[in-house]
Amino acid sequence: MATLLERGRSHDCGSLRGEHIGDDVVLFGWVNFRRDHGGRIFIDLRDREGLTQIVFGPDIDGSAHEAAQALRSEFCIGVRGKVISRGDNVNEKMPTGAIEVEVSELEIFSESQTPPFNVADDERLETNENLRLKYRYLDLRRPSLQRNFILRSKLGTLTRAHMSGEGFLELETPYMVKYTPGGARNFLVPSRLAPGSFYALAESPQIFKQLFMVSGFDKYFQITRCFRDEDLRNDRQPEFTQIDVEMSFATPERVAEPIERLMQRAWKELLGVELPATFPRMTWEEAMNRYGSDKPDTRFGMEIIDAKAATAGCGFAVFEKAEYVKCLCVPADKAGTLGRNQLDKLTAFAKKRESGGAKGLAWANIQEDLTWKAPFAKFIDEAKQKEMSQALGAEAGSLLLFIADDFETTHTVLCSLRLKLRDDLGMLGDAPENQWRFLWVTDFPLFEKNEKGQWTSSHHPFTMPRAEHIEHLVSDPGRVRALAYDLVLNGNEVGGGSIRIHRRDIQAKVFEGLGLSDEEAQQKFGFLLEAFTYGPPPHGGIALGVDRLAMLMSGATSLRDVIAFPKTQKGQDLMTNCPNPADEAQLAELYLRHRPLPGDEGDAPKPE
Repeated sequence: MATLLERGRSHDCGSLRGEHIGDDVVLFGWVNFRRDHGGRIFIDLRDREGLTQIVFGPDIDGSAHEAAQALRSEFCIGVRGKVISRGDNVNEKMPTGAIEVEVSELEIFSESQTPPFNVADDERLETNENLRLKYRYLDLRRPSLQRNFILRSKLGTLTRAHMSGEGFLELETPYMVKYTPGGARNFLVPSRLAPGSFYALAESPQIFKQLFMVSGFDKYFQITRCFRDEDLRNDRQPEFTQIDVEMSFATPERVAEPIERLMQRAWKELLGVELPATFPRMTWEEAMNRYGSDKPDTRFGMEIIDAKAATAGCGFAVFEKAEYVKCLCVPADKAGTLGRNQLDKLTAFAKKRESGGAKGLAWANIQEDLTWKAPFAKFIDEAKQKEMSQALGAEAGSLLLFIADDFETTHTVLCSLRLKLRDDLGMLGDAPENQWRFLWVTDFPLFEKNEKGQWTSSHHPFTMPRAEHIEHLVSDPGRVRALAYDLVLNGNEVGGGSIRIHRRDIQAKVFEGLGLSDEEAQQKFGFLLEAFTYGPPPHGGIALGVDRLAMLMSGATSLRDVIAFPKTQKGQDLMTNCPNPADEAQLAELYLRHRPLPGDEGDAPKPE
């Protein structure tokens, strides 16, 4: 007689319904929950598709009931039995809650030790994340995480079908590449066959996808892994996945069109949500002025207001001397919940380095006659207060929050405050149109200054400037805007790209603006520059973060909930216990030598 495993399952644990009553079925899965009631044993059997209640009893099958006495959480089993109705005991919370399976045959595939945490708790699980990451293979059994990865898998399948239908070819690029300085820090891979030389793990396929355009492939895409050795947080991992896209004869709109169609299809097929036919556009300058961010959350109002003109001549020295004076106007129906204690906490928040590091926060409660109740109100006469209230769109009961500082501090702090108030005051509401809000942010600065005050590329040095700004590349780099664009969703950057430089004269001017000599440019990017001497087409592209998209679509709060085997914020894999030291034989084979860490020098061998 064939075993249950040989017979195979007839259904998954999420598919049985009332129409299956009377059917003989075979199910495989894990013991999610066990209850012993009056001689009958009830078990919720779980697989990736859901739960089915199964029942063992001496009146159903004595041997199966006897074997079921040993079942405990996370045993892996197979059962055969008949689907019956649960009558009045329907469980409305389970899709399979109208039925149960009376088990006549049980096969225990494997037993389980007591798990370090209860997988069945799932949504209520409060286990320390490090413990869950150590036992990630158990953590991944949780239905909430499995739903995330099912969605992620469908997103990948849909992307391939969509991009192929749009005429893009799926082409692969190497992971081990030449190290090119600039951008994120690279992981280095020693070469055994070339002692003393190293590969770098590619932080993106950028150069290679541009070479595909030089090669005439016209449209390329790839769902690819990328690697960056950088400090981590919830939205960063050292290895991540992106949908990488490049096309020849591109304009920003030609790049945007298939990406918008991809997002529309993904949201409709995976989430049942209809997105707009086109996504709105906003320049970087407008986004910074209105929201203080290049990835603004446009689902709610309370935009940043330029208060420099309104406060001119007010007599308050903080406003008079500052380069920028801007504010938020919290509407009366929300501001009423903010007492003095909450305002003091907002002030402390504004001063935090991670919020932008303001010197302080000036706040003013607007009275019935539009005068102010504020710690600094005594410095401004009442007539001016009323005038400022009207100019800033404040009304009785509103709250004005001012920051007066340089450009970066003013906008960063007000953006942080705006997002904090969004969450603290519930400003999004439940309107369907506020659930998903896509936006293209365009015309980014081509250059930005680093900590040393030197001009660097905001994106990468092959980004095309706007035609009307080319003349300023050397004389006024800060004025130059790029044909660069980001796709933003609900205040999260989910993709970024640009039109690339394909003309040598423009590329030379960009390098000059960056302070790179011809020799340095050849040393760093020589092979690409040489390729561009052989008739490169105009081209451009974009990269979309698969992890970020999956996180937002699934409602997860961390990238670690959509990456199967993630690293901690210290870059560690707690399950496999890596990174770990290499032994001396491995190092010798790679012509490497261990150098003691700082503080361990005393343990180093003394020179002979």
